[in-house]
Amino acid sequence: MHAVNTADRLVLRRQMRKLRAAIAPAAQQIAARRVARHIDLAHLLKPGARIAVYAAMADELSTAPLLSLLARRGAQVFMPRIEDTRRRRMSFAPLGNRWRMNRFGIAEPAGHQRQAAQFLNIVFLPLLAFDDSGTRLGMGGGYYDRALAFRLRRRRWSGPRLIGMAFDCQSAAAIAREAHDVQLDAIVTPQGIRWFSSLGSAT
Repeated sequence: MHAVNTADRLVLRRQMRKLRAAIAPAAQQIAARRVARHIDLAHLLKPGARIAVYAAMADELSTAPLLSLLARRGAQVFMPRIEDTRRRRMSFAPLGNRWRMNRFGIAEPAGHQRQAAQFLNIVFLPLLAFDDSGTRLGMGGGYYDRALAFRLRRRRWSGPRLIGMAFDCQSAAAIAREAHDVQLDAIVTPQGIRWFSSLGSAT
């Protein structure tokens, strides 16, 4: 595990971007395939399941192998779509044949259909860093935390599972948790899946 100074989130983000960018393209591709295989072996990709997957940007772990698996397993695939940049609001739209580029240069489904996060079965999230308690550090926009904020208000779990996808080097010694941070249920890296909640055996 790579120990980093988490007192300043800006410093942590900068450090993790450098670590992630240093991974060779061939190693990135191998890592993405291993991550998809771990997810598949965990029997998470059930036919008809409503699963949200991010469109990878820059040096983020690629979701291409996972998307291929989802198609073969017959899952319903949704992707994040930014609805309001001023309020930093995001929804999840069904994967289709029409695309648009958002203000950050990320591809997202076009159209008006959307799915509320509460009714998804799994959301696979991108991240810059994670720690042993399941705290996730994102890019800082707050889109995922706002879309998933209902998780903070519930006493009992009813969905969706929140699973981060990352390279092993993105593990941090500790991340200071803030009030708006939505915890991961699991993290999957090339080494395997680590569950932070009791949902690993859930069906």
